[in-house]
Amino acid sequence: MRTFAQLTDPRKVMKNNYVVIMAGGIGSRFWPMSRTSLPKQFHDILGIGSTLLQLTVARYLPICPKENIIIVTNAKYKDLVKEQLPDLRDEQILLEPSRNNTAPCIAYAVYKINEENKEANIIVAPSDHLIIKEVDFQNTIKTAINKAESENCLLTIGIKPSRPDTGYGYIQFEDDNNPDQTIKKVHTFTEKPLLDVAKSFIESGEFYWNSGMFIWNVKSIIAALKTHLPDLNKLFAEGVGKYGTAEEEKFINLIYPLCENISIDHGLMEKAKNAYVILADLGWSDLGTWGSLYTHVEKDETNNAIIGDNVLTYDSSDNIVMMPKNKLAVIQGLEDYIIVDSNDTLLICKKQDEQKIKQFVHDITVKKGEDFV
Repeated sequence: MRTFAQLTDPRKVMKNNYVVIMAGGIGSRFWPMSRTSLPKQFHDILGIGSTLLQLTVARYLPICPKENIIIVTNAKYKDLVKEQLPDLRDEQILLEPSRNNTAPCIAYAVYKINEENKEANIIVAPSDHLIIKEVDFQNTIKTAINKAESENCLLTIGIKPSRPDTGYGYIQFEDDNNPDQTIKKVHTFTEKPLLDVAKSFIESGEFYWNSGMFIWNVKSIIAALKTHLPDLNKLFAEGVGKYGTAEEEKFINLIYPLCENISIDHGLMEKAKNAYVILADLGWSDLGTWGSLYTHVEKDETNNAIIGDNVLTYDSSDNIVMMPKNKLAVIQGLEDYIIVDSNDTLLICKKQDEQKIKQFVHDITVKKGEDFV
């Protein structure tokens, strides 16, 4: 058992903290701004001078040394990552030869980190989240690290829901009748429920949104991989001794096509008996859809969220509009729409139907090829 002094020594904690940032997704629900060649994590979608990936890295610098930040991305985005994060060494950018969901991505990073530090505390985070309450976030992460370092447990951060959103996963926690305790045992995970079910979740007070952020010690996550994803674990365990060497890339390219395409939630967290959720209110959004962006962008007097310098609206309200800086747009008579011009592509879609955008992208790929996606 580690002593309290060991747990709270900032030099020790910082040295052992690693952050794995997952930055290989396409972000198809943010089409047409987010494209296969330039996904949303590489965009400054908030118009503040930093991309989502850059904001994510900056968020963790008070918690983790810069040299302990790991970016996992698709091989085709290597140059984008290096351009946006020039201070990172090549060894800090892990390249996936294919998209196999989050379980292989995390297993790769875990085994790479374990080769370097067998006492590591690992935070896993998507690259495209917005967190407004930065101090509360850092305190939440530090609380999670303390628990993960001292116990064999797997933690995720649950976000207090503000609405019955059907686009998020939900975590039900076990009620221990202690309202002051923010770390709860996980009871169930539910992925993207129907609206009536989501409403019942909110009314019960027993469910929080699944943030997709995880915290664990390297020993705990490797033990969990062995138990719940043994085939996947065996593949990456065979690379021990190759990580951090000239053999790593060849090894990863060899085993990745053999990896099961499965998320860490389905493959591991839903099965684990030692899963905990930290209840938090962080001003969080996964910025996964145009609707989520709408809630965080300044509105005009008729509640239009406009990103672009040359947009005029008439008899229009509650829209989100994104236009290139050099394009003039005149919009009349629209209410509650998503209107996005991406040079060679125009999207006009009701906000309430934004979950259909992934289907639009699929249909475009089938009918028009990949030039527009």
